Amino acid sequence: MSKIIEYYNQFDEWGRLEREPVEFQVNRHYMRKYMPRTGSVLDNGAGPGKYSMELAKAGYRVTLTDLTPRLVDIAKGKAEELQLEGQFEGFHAADARDLHMLEDEQFDSSFMLGPMYHLQEENDRIRAVKELNRVTKKDGLVFVAFMPRFRHIITSLLSPDNWKPHDEMDNIQQFSQTGCFNHADEGRFTGAYYFEIEDINPFMEGNGFETIELIGSNAGTVLNQGNWNYWREKGEEEVRKIIDLITERATDPYILGISSHLLYIGRKK
Repeated sequence: MSKIIEYYNQFDEWGRLEREPVEFQVNRHYMRKYMPRTGSVLDNGAGPGKYSMELAKAGYRVTLTDLTPRLVDIAKGKAEELQLEGQFEGFHAADARDLHMLEDEQFDSSFMLGPMYHLQEENDRIRAVKELNRVTKKDGLVFVAFMPRFRHIITSLLSPDNWKPHDEMDNIQQFSQTGCFNHADEGRFTGAYYFEIEDINPFMEGNGFETIELIGSNAGTVLNQGNWNYWREKGEEEVRKIIDLITERATDPYILGISSHLLYIGRKK
């Protein structure tokens, strides 16, 4: 995990969600739709706490974990800056595969919006999901983010120089079989795992959850910067309509393959 920690030590994850607001807004829409109005929430793999702060503002009692100690410190600072410290029950530097500091059935709802991107071994993916199951109350909701494999193949074909070693078709074909991506350039997004879409629901159901929805968090990634600039020049109302349309269609199974991120929504059996 050292290269992953190194990457997130220098990457601006808070800024990414500011620069790419569609994913954040779509996810928040469906979280609000399904979550109870009150309760305790785990944000597991929270990064700098972008979602955690919104949950705290809404009155939830939040526990935050992340693999990268620097991001946990940033989250603490954000909570202080926003005067939300009283809503947090803990900040932990922790691996999603081992949440020993948390009790069984502690949370009404649990998020895992990053760890599944970086667990290349199946046993590790199972361990992380079983830990999420353990700390969530019976009938509690879970929100788990995944990255779809075919979308990354398309991204690699569009921008091969940005995704080395996917500047060679043999490497892309190997990735198509394994889902594992290790960037050839130092300091880039690496140690990643991308799921086949049809495997996500059975994977979660086989580890103790009932599926509610699988949504495309950001089908808007098919639009390049020039496309977004065109619509922004027409005014914020036009941009708002685009985001509303993407949000409305997020549950359409036919768009899952073009979304850069997917959100699984389930209930602990």
